[in-house]
Amino acid sequence: MARDRVAVSGSWAARVLKGFWGGRKAVGAVAVIAAAIAPVSAQEALPFETEFTEQVVRVPARGIVDGVAQEWSLVATLYRPQGAGPFPLVVLNHGSPGARWEREAMGRYRPLPQIREFLKRGFVVIAPMRRGYGDTGGEWAERYGTCVAPDYYRAAREGAKDVNATVAYAQSLPYVRRDQVLLVGQSAGGIAAMAAASENPSGVVAVVNLSGGRGGRPYTHPGDPCVAANMTEAIGKLARTIRVPVLWHYSENDQFFAPRHVKAWFQAFRDAGAPGKLVMQPPFQWDGHGIFGAERGLPIWTTAFDSFVKELRFAAMKPPAMIPVSDQGTAPAHPAPTPAAVSASGT
Repeated sequence: MARDRVAVSGSWAARVLKGFWGGRKAVGAVAVIAAAIAPVSAQEALPFETEFTEQVVRVPARGIVDGVAQEWSLVATLYRPQGAGPFPLVVLNHGSPGARWEREAMGRYRPLPQIREFLKRGFVVIAPMRRGYGDTGGEWAERYGTCVAPDYYRAAREGAKDVNATVAYAQSLPYVRRDQVLLVGQSAGGIAAMAAASENPSGVVAVVNLSGGRGGRPYTHPGDPCVAANMTEAIGKLARTIRVPVLWHYSENDQFFAPRHVKAWFQAFRDAGAPGKLVMQPPFQWDGHGIFGAERGLPIWTTAFDSFVKELRFAAMKPPAMIPVSDQGTAPAHPAPTPAAVSASGT
């Protein structure tokens, strides 16, 4: 029988960090994972522990929030491939469930099969939990108002503060290439990543926006987010100062953001002078919004990713090892996924 791998729950890690710092502001703290471990299911028991180092860290941040100067910290998970480095960096940004309890229950963002793809390509990965999510907790900074009048621009700017604080923290690590930073985000994380790039942080060379957007309503209005025109306006504003290339990666059957909206957003992006490329994949299973998080989506988005970063000439970039992935297969005509399964992708 194979040896069981062990993992630490995100909520436990948060309690360790909180107790260690006694309520004080934490700067670059590493939670020592040495106790309170629980077995991982056989399905998840892949040999990750022999391939990378995983650390839970505290990322210090500061900024102006609603006109007031504030300081805060974020829980983030850091993944380092084997070797001395220095390595290029991926800052991996999560989506946003619609309900408060879902956001609070996120723990840490650990999509290990997807993280493994970046590690195999020679990247360090850091995955922060933004304010109001999972183990970072606190007030939800990215609130955007009501569905009838969403302020997506404000939400994006708040997300950018956390993303760029994470960039600055990771650039201080001796095994990270400060000049080779790639911002990657899924759903709301894709918008946060583009907003962060619009502030032109030093060392950021590109963005990968995976099904980015906000305000999705997959159950009541499939494909039609709350006031999509407001997102068009927000993206147009952000794009005015984006100088690095952005890969837009979506699917034709995204139940959060239909292609007609995505194309309007991308047009606003290009009209503002920002460089980028839109890749619209064929329909993926019952909801293309989940293409990044699905095992069967791995060979799809990684192909687009590899093509995109090939032109960026990362020093530590290396060909990925081949991994077996089953066929995408045929999805039911009218599937009924659970609400949690869809909202976990983010809005």
